[in-house]
Amino acid sequence: MTRTDMLALVDALAQFRHDPLGFVLFAFPWGKGELKGKKGPEEWQRKLLIDIRDGLKTPNEVIREAVTSGHGIGKSTVVAWIVLWGISTFPDTRGVVTANTDTQLKTKTWPELMKWYNRFIGKELFVCTATAIFSAEESHQKNWRIDAIPWSESNPEAFAGLHNQGKRIILIFDEASAIPNIIWEVSEGAMTDADTEIIWAVFGNPTRNTGRFFDCFHRDRAFWNTHRVDSREVSVSNKSLIKQWIESRGLDSDFVKVRVLGEFPSTSELQFIPRHYVDRARGRKIHPSQYDFAPVIIGVDPAWTGGDEIAIVKRQGLAGSILATFSKNDDDFQMANRIAQLEDEHQADAVIIDMGYGTGIYSAGKHLGRDWLLVNFAEKSPNVGYYNLRAYGWGRMKNWLFEGGCIPDDQQLCDDLIGPETKPRDDGKIQLESKESMKKRGLASPNRADAFAITFMREVRKKEDKCQLQWANGQAYDLFGGV
Repeated sequence: MTRTDMLALVDALAQFRHDPLGFVLFAFPWGKGELKGKKGPEEWQRKLLIDIRDGLKTPNEVIREAVTSGHGIGKSTVVAWIVLWGISTFPDTRGVVTANTDTQLKTKTWPELMKWYNRFIGKELFVCTATAIFSAEESHQKNWRIDAIPWSESNPEAFAGLHNQGKRIILIFDEASAIPNIIWEVSEGAMTDADTEIIWAVFGNPTRNTGRFFDCFHRDRAFWNTHRVDSREVSVSNKSLIKQWIESRGLDSDFVKVRVLGEFPSTSELQFIPRHYVDRARGRKIHPSQYDFAPVIIGVDPAWTGGDEIAIVKRQGLAGSILATFSKNDDDFQMANRIAQLEDEHQADAVIIDMGYGTGIYSAGKHLGRDWLLVNFAEKSPNVGYYNLRAYGWGRMKNWLFEGGCIPDDQQLCDDLIGPETKPRDDGKIQLESKESMKKRGLASPNRADAFAITFMREVRKKEDKCQLQWANGQAYDLFGGV
């Protein structure tokens, strides 16, 4: 290609600066060679590209696109198009593409980009390697590039440093449902550059009904343009396999919802407490007569690390409430005094504390004359179906939610309840993932939910001196004597 031809091509591509669909139709040899019989993008791909085009008409607005889909719909293809459009129509564009795993990024997402790069009319303008695409001009190679970067919780700065003031930023998440929250949060920092074209596009099968990808379609839907793609409605999907899945699993099964319909499951595959259990219990109101006969139990889950909180909750029968939360506090006597105040205020029949980080608080309570209980999450479960006491407490709490338990309208508690996943075991016993495992997935320690689970780990009866006495024929009658 001569210098004159190259400059003419640069000018031609620049005309599509704000028209990604027009770029895709122009930049590839539709109907020829490998694209013989192909006329252009699928309908859902066209809508997405038009969405980006329309978003570019509003200056200083971050364009956020979220796509949930079944399998085999051409997701990696549109990722490749966005990358090639972004880098070739605006000088010194910078960007990052990441995926749920390094394997996904290296064997699926990036190879698809390289395939379309080789078909691209302007491939001589750029160099595409196994980890990046960048300008062929040596003086621009550091600042005119889009990199494939595996995410790392221990080193999220690669996403925090994605700034390109006054130019263009492209950020793409593939299989976004499994990308930890911390990467999403750090990436938000790249959205703050003024006078900058910013396109953030996230794609994935909706495998989890928790996390930031789920939030794009629910809590945060006002900030995202959302798309749901049904595998049955695209030309490139395997219709025979899809038919088998539907016939064997059922159209309303979570398997088909995730892999075909592009819908979030009722319960994620390993999720212990279904979201709809929590949604029903959240803010539910019941009359005091439905719970005031039951013992009052206070559960305390002390903080593990500086980023965690101390959670203190109360449960009485079907009624649950959060009494207090505190940031991590190493003054055990101060915390013990606060718990003692709450115990007296609510006339608790039992205070139960997690032994893990609560032995100091328990000992301080002893000095105050308090007869509190300690539980060890790792101890043997009273029910052989659970691996340990923690799983047992969570199992009873799950049943309580299903049977009518009421929890406050507290988002953090709700997130805590649906966060933990089960850990598969050969013996079939139910074991929950650890707090450390949850943090590796980008989730916070579920302190508030653990505090509620603690209230189910010991059998508690009302204290005798609290029993109301009713009199008949001159004899004292203990209303709870038979409980």
